[in-house]
Amino acid sequence: MTTESDHRDPTSGETGAEAPIIVTRDDEITIITLNRPDRLNAFTSQMGDQLMATLDDTDADDSVRAVVITGAGRAFCAGADLGAGASTFELTEEAAGEVPRDYGGRVSLRIFESLKPVVMAVNGPSAGVGVTMTLPADARIASENARFGFVFAKRGLVPEACSTWFLPRLVGLPTALQWTLGAQMVSAAEALDAGLVQQVVAPEEVVDTAIAVARSMTAGSAPVSVALTRQLLWRMAGAPSPWDAHRADSTAIYARGRMADVHEGVMSFLEKRDPVFTDSVATDLPDIFDTPTGW
Repeated sequence: MTTESDHRDPTSGETGAEAPIIVTRDDEITIITLNRPDRLNAFTSQMGDQLMATLDDTDADDSVRAVVITGAGRAFCAGADLGAGASTFELTEEAAGEVPRDYGGRVSLRIFESLKPVVMAVNGPSAGVGVTMTLPADARIASENARFGFVFAKRGLVPEACSTWFLPRLVGLPTALQWTLGAQMVSAAEALDAGLVQQVVAPEEVVDTAIAVARSMTAGSAPVSVALTRQLLWRMAGAPSPWDAHRADSTAIYARGRMADVHEGVMSFLEKRDPVFTDSVATDLPDIFDTPTGW
């Protein structure tokens, strides 16, 4: 693993061990480490701001092929920081009568919109937003001592961070209902059986395994095609009809067929050599979906 790292929080000026996340690189893989181990990496808006800003950076950097997110210390993320006590979830209207956006949902949607694959290395217990922020990732690798807390109802809350959309698609509606209505803590083994996580490994292996999974998703593949395929699969998971997929597929195939990568992919196959893809995610990504408005 390279030792290159960025400990700076661009939203606060914090540096070093005090920064809420640490960013490192393992060659083409960016590793984001939630960095509040003394608070079990409890989530704050500052942490969310830096996480989203880092994903902006990875999207714009063609040298980054995938992202791994993990936690420092013995936990992945204990959920929202409850340091404000009973008033923690008393949110302020952004304008008169306007419901403020759920902050965890902003983070989940930013992960959903990532142009690079995202793999979660769940190194220990996670609860609340510490669970729900993992759901838009493309894979979750869990430590044997990981536990997943869907404890919202025990706090008088409801599931957030778009998890009512993501969780049933990963584990099925009956399991999602059981876990959330019962405010359950779910073991790594149960999470594996239900399909929430893809592998359970020893604690010392979780990050390296996640990096290997991220690398397997990108090695030898055209970066622009990876970005489009990721978005097609996630977005079509909620499409009402296969016609929606047909329209999006057709647009993507038409756009890619006119780009350099497809010529290179075909010719490298015919010439029995490794492809060298040159299209850039940062500058050449075709827009195959309607641009959303509002939120």
